[in-house]
Amino acid sequence: MGRSPDLPRADVGPLGGIAGALGYAAQRGFTSVLTIACDMPWLPDELLTALSRGASAYCPDAPVLGHWETGLLGNLLSHIEAVPRRSVREWAEAIGAIPIPAGAPIPNVNTPQDLDTL
Repeated sequence: MGRSPDLPRADVGPLGGIAGALGYAAQRGFTSVLTIACDMPWLPDELLTALSRGASAYCPDAPVLGHWETGLLGNLLSHIEAVPRRSVREWAEAIGAIPIPAGAPIPNVNTPQDLDTL
């Protein structure tokens, strides 16, 4: 699978990554994508299932963890250009994405010490 560039450019953080994923998926006929941060080694049971059940949804405990409909790409690109604070949570709330709490702590590994504490 090829790498898709961040849209509209590489300097917009996680929202750019989500936009890139939505564009890549839409070009290939998919109707949605599931995004997960690379520093989450595991997730609570059933969270991915709950997120992907229907319309766009996100985990308020870790907003980059979400299920996004590809039809939202235009909205997201406009949001990135119009809103200076590029918060995944704010965009998710603005589009009416369903918040699905994790129900348990989500480990976050950013350093070797974080990994040692798991």
